[in-house]
Amino acid sequence: MNATASSVVPLEPRTIIDPEVWADPYPLYERLRREHPVWLVPGLDMAFVATHELIVDALRRIDDFSNHLDVLLATGDDGNPVLFRTDEFGEGTTTLATADPPEHTVHRSVVFPELVARRMEAMRAEIESFIDEQFAAARSQGTRVEWANTVAHPVPARVIGRLIGLPDESWPDVMDWALQGGRLLAGFHTRETMNAISQDNSSSSRFLYTKLAEAGNNPGDDLLGVCAKAMANGDISRGEAIGTLTVLLGAGGESTASLIGNAVRMLADDPALQEQIRTDHSLLENFIEEAVRLESPFRGHYRQVKRDCELGGVTLPAGTTVFLLWSSANRDPAEFDRPDEVVLDRRISRSHLAFGRSIHHCVGAPLARLETLCSLERLLQDTSWFSLADDDPPRWEKSMFVRRHDHLPLDVTWN
Repeated sequence: MNATASSVVPLEPRTIIDPEVWADPYPLYERLRREHPVWLVPGLDMAFVATHELIVDALRRIDDFSNHLDVLLATGDDGNPVLFRTDEFGEGTTTLATADPPEHTVHRSVVFPELVARRMEAMRAEIESFIDEQFAAARSQGTRVEWANTVAHPVPARVIGRLIGLPDESWPDVMDWALQGGRLLAGFHTRETMNAISQDNSSSSRFLYTKLAEAGNNPGDDLLGVCAKAMANGDISRGEAIGTLTVLLGAGGESTASLIGNAVRMLADDPALQEQIRTDHSLLENFIEEAVRLESPFRGHYRQVKRDCELGGVTLPAGTTVFLLWSSANRDPAEFDRPDEVVLDRRISRSHLAFGRSIHHCVGAPLARLETLCSLERLLQDTSWFSLADDDPPRWEKSMFVRRHDHLPLDVTWN
């Protein structure tokens, strides 16, 4: 992206809630990296951080930058951005991904062994079984397949539901709950709409509360059972357990749904790349890393400034809300050669920030990679070609937080 192209993106408060900007955010990112790597939004106690170096710096400084999700961006009645306090949602907004040490350490230690060490690879057969069923639904659509809602969204919902220990038949609700959490963070909603979304989300909390109570009577080897045991041992409270499960539900569903959709759209949109990977499936793992780097499922995450400090020479007063732009850092030319291209032999391919970094690196990242790998392998195996539908373009979820297709039609040649 050249400077002339990027300079047309205005740096003003309304820019950060402009749906057209977020549909193609990369010119904005380029301008921020070049001109304002730490941009204090005028009239708003909020800053955007755009470069890889400064984001990594902020992540290291846990005494300056809290991971608590105290404030979200919203749209005021006058159409201007406003900040919305999450304490209006009640408890449960500071668990696992939104907690600081020492609480974060406890929450992570409860779920990490179960999620990664014990269950992930053992779930491959279950993942492939879910993919079988969703591909049957895809085939039934004929040569025009709506990929997002047939495969990309359902498969992660079914996997995270099974991992948590929810009934298999509840996966449509699980999918809705998983994606609904991202809508709360979209930034384009009014305060009233965000409260309504939060009320809708309360149904998932009630469901999890019931299932957690049932697990307490007979804990299994799933995440409900693990959390029930941790509660019985006094390691976490009931509220922390519900909050942790809610975070895993949203992160596990949303991030993987985004990745499976984005990766397939990139292959459908680039015939040479698709042909290269069809010829050599060993390139799939590197391609997945490039897909998650180029189209980070979460564009960024919030931090709260705990005390007056500086970042990149910019003074940040205590109480400032900071948005760390993973998706900008992942295209930073200071960190990546040919940052806007798929480079399948990229050196240190996992240096991106799409799954976070350090203590807040996503515990489910290996599972997201595995689900995406299995889905892509199956798609390449079952088709001789697929492309974007000429008369029905893909559509992005309207959000400044997630980078996910809510509509992705493909023209498919089945084997």
